[in-house]
Amino acid sequence: MQSLTLKLKQASAVLGVPPKDLQNLVQLGVIRPARRNSVCWFDANLLLEAKVAFYLKETLGSSSDLLARFTEVFSKNLGKTKMGDLGDICLRSRPVNGTDAVEIKIPVRSLAQELEEQIPLASTYKDLPKGRKRAGWKKDFLRSVQKAAADLGGISEEGILKTVREYRSGRKKLPEITVVARTKKKTA
Repeated sequence: MQSLTLKLKQASAVLGVPPKDLQNLVQLGVIRPARRNSVCWFDANLLLEAKVAFYLKETLGSSSDLLARFTEVFSKNLGKTKMGDLGDICLRSRPVNGTDAVEIKIPVRSLAQELEEQIPLASTYKDLPKGRKRAGWKKDFLRSVQKAAADLGGISEEGILKTVREYRSGRKKLPEITVVARTKKKTA
């Protein structure tokens, strides 16, 4: 992955998540970006850590404390590894009483490839200071609203509400959990 540093809004565009979700990960200590002048800066490794954290959160619904511990361990092992050398990793979490560990397999290579494909999106998101609007924003906004109104012209209010409800219920679905039986390998 190329060497880059992105601000929060640009990083959220690359990750495909709302900026507030990424900000929450930072505030909860799940990921720890470098800070300069009260601005968070994300590099390629940190983007991959955030991608893994969002992957775990989406698939497991993990708490922020657990996500922080997983990403910390992942971060230590990531080090200076080249993105092309990454494979799938398996995180193990063993209870205090020393019984068998729970294993979570994370497809790091495919997540890194997704990040590579999304990097060009960073240039489309200009991280402007709060309160400053770019020139012509009102005309662009009005044009977008008029286009949206024209596109929605033949749709009833009930249809819109139904679509919104379907979308929201789709986001609330729990992740799929499957059981994979493993056989122990015989050793000599």
